[in-house]
Amino acid sequence: MAPHPGAGHPIPPHQHQPQTAPPAPGWPAAPPPPTAPPHGAPTAPPPAEATGHIQLPPGAPVALPSPPVGTSAQDAAHAAVAVLLIGPAGAGKTSVARHWADSRRVPTAHISLDDVREWVRSGFADPRTGWNDHSEAQYRLARRTCGFAARNFLANGISCILDDAVFPDRPVIGLGGWKRHVGPGLLPIVLLPGLEIVLERNARRTGNRRLSDEEVARIHGRMAGWYGSGLPIIDNSAHDVPTTARLLDDVVARSIASPPSW
Repeated sequence: MAPHPGAGHPIPPHQHQPQTAPPAPGWPAAPPPPTAPPHGAPTAPPPAEATGHIQLPPGAPVALPSPPVGTSAQDAAHAAVAVLLIGPAGAGKTSVARHWADSRRVPTAHISLDDVREWVRSGFADPRTGWNDHSEAQYRLARRTCGFAARNFLANGISCILDDAVFPDRPVIGLGGWKRHVGPGLLPIVLLPGLEIVLERNARRTGNRRLSDEEVARIHGRMAGWYGSGLPIIDNSAHDVPTTARLLDDVVARSIASPPSW
């Protein structure tokens, strides 16, 4: 078979630019195609007002906020901050965290670990079917993802509150993991109502977030280890969500003024 015309030969210079039809009458000519920067040359970032452009964090861990001198406790409670709300299933962490984020005077995001875990659809490792390497790995992945989101929000001036059932007897993958993912400026606060209240609230849960009474009691018993840990604890057994959120404001203000040791 004869070779294709021009095969093995350079294209003449006058053929490099494709021929385009002239613009239709009444329409402006199309702008010239953008010129690609030389290989290796830095590209200019999009303008700050460009849709979807977010300044990413430099990678440094989140530091503890310093409220302005002379601010009241109420003002300090509305400083830019990252809070980790700890508690057993049925403690009301998600409801309180969402209400607290909704009612603050500064931009605040709620980052739910359970929501992030459930981003995995096919292949979701449900801990109710047995705790194994897959469920452990997906929990770790979700925590790292939440940690990155927290740093990203803080870098853009948005406070955040995360919620997780962190056990005091597993510090390496519990608080230690959150400190690695977010930074030492994260404020851990424990939400721990009585067992009867936790069982009642868990009974109203649906889907894979509802646990057996035996599992809830076991988790609640392990959470009791937070007493004496030095972390602030809120017993919301007799409080509704708005009242608990106000108590959380007070605890955040005190934690900023006198950070807990963890």
